[in-house]
Amino acid sequence: MRQSNNKSTQFSVSQADDGMPLLAYVMKSLHGISRTKAKAILSGGGVRVNGQFTTQHDQPLRVGMRVDISKRKPRAVLQSQFVRLVYEDRHLLVIDKQPGILSMGNEHQVFCVKTVLDDYLQKSHSKCTAHVVHRLDRDTSGLMVYAKTIEAQQILEEHWHEIVSDRRYIAVVSGRMEQKSGSVESWLKDNKAFVTYSSHVPGDGKYALTHFKVLRLTDKHSLVELRLETGRKNQIRVHMHDLGHPVCGDVKYGGAADNPCHRLCLHAFRLHFRHPITGEPLRFDTPTPQAFKDIFRRLPSS
Repeated sequence: MRQSNNKSTQFSVSQADDGMPLLAYVMKSLHGISRTKAKAILSGGGVRVNGQFTTQHDQPLRVGMRVDISKRKPRAVLQSQFVRLVYEDRHLLVIDKQPGILSMGNEHQVFCVKTVLDDYLQKSHSKCTAHVVHRLDRDTSGLMVYAKTIEAQQILEEHWHEIVSDRRYIAVVSGRMEQKSGSVESWLKDNKAFVTYSSHVPGDGKYALTHFKVLRLTDKHSLVELRLETGRKNQIRVHMHDLGHPVCGDVKYGGAADNPCHRLCLHAFRLHFRHPITGEPLRFDTPTPQAFKDIFRRLPSS
């Protein structure tokens, strides 16, 4: 079904298109326009699904979903080697961060994800700035959410643990992990040099709990999926060091000598949460970095 007005053309997903990725649906709905043009419309904020702006090319559509495609000129596109825009609506931005950039600036470094997003929002005439909700270390890559309104920021910060349903990382760690799955529990605190370490005395620091599952193995490395119950500073890096298998490339917590990817081998690949304003469940996943997979190429699962 198709309806039009001066601003957009609205489509209702039919049974024949059930499960079709959003990019392919846009191409089909606009009479077979090129893949490049369809990507530009999506990246420029020209598509809404059930009233929410999205730039997620592979979002699967279901029967009855409403897809609005704007007739207006696409908005500014976020172009940055450090930041990829995954999702945007009136309240939120979800991005995929590359290693080597801070989540927000400090007294020594102004350039950061926030400045990249603020520049994008200014160019797209959004009349708002990006508000930091949570952070990833400079050298960790992966999914992050930023708020576009103070209301969304406050709800996310105050109710983060209730709103986030699944937050996972993938890491390459040193050595062959014999224990295939388990949990690490400790209380984290900083020393005088601001290096975080574990205490096993209850209450001596901030409680931290990390669950791990080994996915792939070589004689020298392990590919590990990590799920956070808590989100403490450097939690994963400290806990993997505690296990005797530091994250590869981690100069701070024992992995400096083993650096097969020439970067910190830690990536936030999953972020599932409830929208702070609408309550809608939002689920985002990114692929394992190719450099991580190359270490385990042509090896059988263990």
